[in-house]
Amino acid sequence: MAYDSRDIASFRNVWVFCEQRQGKMMPTSYELLSEGRKLANELGVELCGILIGSDIDELAKDLGKYGTDKVYVYDDPLLKNYTTEGYTKIIAGAVEEFRPEIMIFGASNIGRDLAPRCAARLHTGLCADCTHLDIDMPTYKDFLREASTLAEERIEKLGVIRTLGEDHDIALDLKMTRPAFGGNLMASIVCPRFRPSMATVRPGVMKKVILDIPHDCEVIHPAYELSEADFQTEVLEVVKAAKKLVDLIGADFIVSVGRGISKDVEGGIKLAEELADVLGGVVGSSRAVVDSGWLSADHQVGQTGKTVHPKVYVALGISGAIQHQAGMKESGTIIAVNKNETAPIFEIADYGIVGDLFKVTPLLIESIKKIKEDQ
Repeated sequence: MAYDSRDIASFRNVWVFCEQRQGKMMPTSYELLSEGRKLANELGVELCGILIGSDIDELAKDLGKYGTDKVYVYDDPLLKNYTTEGYTKIIAGAVEEFRPEIMIFGASNIGRDLAPRCAARLHTGLCADCTHLDIDMPTYKDFLREASTLAEERIEKLGVIRTLGEDHDIALDLKMTRPAFGGNLMASIVCPRFRPSMATVRPGVMKKVILDIPHDCEVIHPAYELSEADFQTEVLEVVKAAKKLVDLIGADFIVSVGRGISKDVEGGIKLAEELADVLGGVVGSSRAVVDSGWLSADHQVGQTGKTVHPKVYVALGISGAIQHQAGMKESGTIIAVNKNETAPIFEIADYGIVGDLFKVTPLLIESIKKIKEDQ
């Protein structure tokens, strides 16, 4: 049967692009597989990974821990280094052959380049930089009540089910949510007329879950055609940048600063660095700090920055707008310091201190140092 992205009833299963670089799996792939397992369970279908590269069979064996039912492996020396042409041909060919209804990529540099090319080749839609994916309408409505400004009446009206025909009674569209208008709104997007529904997902927003009882993961090596003639470019050398970036996603302790440091920016950042140092953590920030040029964008936490899940998150001078909360509210323990006792950050904080961060933070630093000395 000829491939037709409008033939919705012929598509089935959830696929995740499992990104590897130089033989090492990217952490985002595990996050997406864990989320994909939930989507597949809701749809009653299989979760499949697609793994592309050279000498990568060993990587495929580990994916059953995250609920993967099948892994389609395309192993070829021509695919050792990422190229848009090679990866696009492989993925487009695989989708045309196996027809997944959902295809998820990480919003990495590779994912952001690859996903739109594949979507265009396959004549389907793509929602970029998602922070939430959902199938089940009741749980989706609960998410909207918490994360959006939609009126309850509008939310309750959602949920139209589309009939497909005798063999497939209903079409359950993937609901893809992403920040819009600079993070001031949350846009929910569906792709009702074409398949697969495709999305790139921001690293860190989904939780990695290792199953207690791993799935028996079937490794499949499909037939394919690939030659040097399929490549218009050649990778001569891979050079890694030496620029040091802040690892917010992997940090157990994060001390973030907000607009409250404005009266002494350098002093406020220095205090945050000292507190992060005694905690063994890193410095984050709100969007306002990055927009003002006080810290670089790799420090930003929130809808338009990074989503983090540290053991302890300290918010210094951050009011706690919903856009910032979206990036850190799942932290283990949240400690907030703010002069404004009505600041929204106190609504989600486990410990709140109403006071001047320039006076409170030195006391926190000294207290932590003393505790460490006494141990």
